[in-house]
Amino acid sequence: MSNSSSLTQFLLLAFADRRELQLLHFWLFLAISLAALLANGLILSAVACDHHLHTPMGFFLLNLSLTDLGCICTTVPKAMHNFLWNTTTISYMGCAAQAFFFYFFMSAEFSLLIIMCYDRYVAICKPLHYGTLLGSRACAHMAAAAWATGFLTALLHTASTFSLPLCQGNALGQFFCEIPHILKLSCSHSGYLREIGLIGVTVCLAFGCFIFIVFSYVQIFRAVLRIPSQQGGHKAFSTCLPHLAVLSLFVSTATFSDLKPPSISSPSLDLVVSVLYSVVPPALNPLIYSLRNQELKDALRKMMTECFSRATTCLFSSAQHSLCNPLLAQPAF
Repeated sequence: MSNSSSLTQFLLLAFADRRELQLLHFWLFLAISLAALLANGLILSAVACDHHLHTPMGFFLLNLSLTDLGCICTTVPKAMHNFLWNTTTISYMGCAAQAFFFYFFMSAEFSLLIIMCYDRYVAICKPLHYGTLLGSRACAHMAAAAWATGFLTALLHTASTFSLPLCQGNALGQFFCEIPHILKLSCSHSGYLREIGLIGVTVCLAFGCFIFIVFSYVQIFRAVLRIPSQQGGHKAFSTCLPHLAVLSLFVSTATFSDLKPPSISSPSLDLVVSVLYSVVPPALNPLIYSLRNQELKDALRKMMTECFSRATTCLFSSAQHSLCNPLLAQPAF
């Protein structure tokens, strides 16, 4: 048996043993990561360049895209490397860094989703106070609090987990370094209880946030149902329901991953659930928000149109210049 002082690497769980399936998983993860990078990059560019999106929701959406990019870049590249080179290893320090950044971005994303819920609550239930409650300084403070919460949560859990002596081998039943699976390798009962206590406190805080979200959406839907204009009610629902769908997928899969009973736990189920809350939401968030946010769709359409027109103008200018200049028109020998 080994302990944490002698461990130099961990063994991650492979998706499949057959080489063909490993390559298939590599291309699947590559497509998902490229789609997430492209979509979140477009949202970042649109929010930064279009002054119509310089609103509290646009600011929080920009921060959400940053957390999505961080989540994708933390877990997916190492998994793709293992798929491509048919390996399952990750270094001890690499595992600690992956666990830290994963919990950092996930905790920050959860905090931002709560803030966006509060933004929708104020916009619909207290529209006259929207400019006061969600001014530029208040938005900056809330975003800073979300990032600070993610950092402190990740630091506490990572430091507590990787300070435990590990004597149950080095095989993790997950495709990335997830703290509950690392705890299974611990041989320190007191340290294990300490980390379980931290997880319990985190779960209680998350449950309190969930109660706040439920209360906020109850108030939102009551206010929406009182809107006399059908178009206004439709617009309010179109902005709230995508946020509720993203939040439900994120919270339900993450909670099930951490709290599922051991009797139904299996490697294949763990892989599916972990992919649903660590890989799918970062790729779906920009798609859901861009499809249901008319201002964001208009900004993306305008930005892509301008880029296409500029590229066409540059190509036309280059071609016209080469035709007018006989030295450029003739081939060089």
